Amino acid sequence: MNANVKPELPTESEVTLAKESSRQLSLYLKTKEEAQAIRVINQKGEHEAVKIPTAAFRLLINILSEMAQGNAVSLIPVHAELTTQEAADILNVSRPYLIKLLDEGTIPYHKVGKHRRVRHQDVVDYKTRIDQERRKTLEELAAQAQELNMGY
Repeated sequence: MNANVKPELPTESEVTLAKESSRQLSLYLKTKEEAQAIRVINQKGEHEAVKIPTAAFRLLINILSEMAQGNAVSLIPVHAELTTQEAADILNVSRPYLIKLLDEGTIPYHKVGKHRRVRHQDVVDYKTRIDQERRKTLEELAAQAQELNMGY
């Protein structure tokens, strides 16, 4: 993982190409198989069949689908360890606020020398948890507004 590489938004031509290629590839996805065979053709027209795990094939289709929607894509290994700044960026919070969450034990971490490291999965779990809590609170507020005939 190279955390210094920032994903860039796809260009208009890349969005168009991603739409078409994700659609075409999804037609060939055989979910029962352990591996998928694809044919790679180089500039000279030479081709070679390559077998890849079905999970990687699915991931490729998902990446193309995201690009087709104009989204930048970043790939992070599940067991990746993040710096506090990287974790704060993912959560869209300040680094000092993240440090507070770590010190409170809200998100687990460990130290490498003097530096804190946070597992990517722990950050994702925390984000999922707070998103669910926010959604529940919004639903409660909406229900309360309807009971009070506030016009929502």
